[in-house]
Amino acid sequence: MWNRKELKAKGKTAFKANYWKSVLSALLLTIAVGGAGFVATKGADKDELSSQLSNLTETQLFAVIMVVLGAVAIVALVVAIIRIFLLNPLEVGCQRFFVENSKNPAELGELGFGFKNHYGSVIATILLRDVFLFLWGLLFIIPAIIKTYSYRMVPYIVAENPDMKATDAITLSRNMMKGHKWNAFVLDLSFIGWYLLSALTLGLLAFFYVYPYHYATNAELYGALKNK
Repeated sequence: MWNRKELKAKGKTAFKANYWKSVLSALLLTIAVGGAGFVATKGADKDELSSQLSNLTETQLFAVIMVVLGAVAIVALVVAIIRIFLLNPLEVGCQRFFVENSKNPAELGELGFGFKNHYGSVIATILLRDVFLFLWGLLFIIPAIIKTYSYRMVPYIVAENPDMKATDAITLSRNMMKGHKWNAFVLDLSFIGWYLLSALTLGLLAFFYVYPYHYATNAELYGALKNK
């Protein structure tokens, strides 16, 4: 059975030995798993907007609704395309960086691994994982969280076996995490203090220390489960 303190110690040593590359990889990984970006909007005067809408006929109001729905659909499609074809393979490359960095200082070239090795298979596997997580998310929160931990090893598996079938990678992740989900959850909880402290630095501590530390520790977890 792996030891939480030992994994964190190994992760800290690994990322500190390759500090700036680990920081950059962690930043890109945070972007990859966090979403395609943020959309900034300028708020309109509510009274003015309400007045304008009240003067519209039913036909005009219907047209406005269709335009808004169309715009939302286009934005959602663009975000989905960015995630599937750019962020998902980037996630695999970043995880490969941390897996390789757990052995020896890794090079930033590892970040492009998902784009250069069985690209179609990589995006298919991560997409299937995301679809499963989305479907589980339609149920209750607890089952969705449990499945998130069940599929946690998928990007690591793909990072070392990019040609593996999507269903096989997901099944392997479930088998690897069997009996380890709770301990992995506790491992994540052990970083909460660091993230709370990061809030006091406006996130700077997270970007320059906590994220690479956490990701490096997760790579050590993958290594421990793989060896087991």
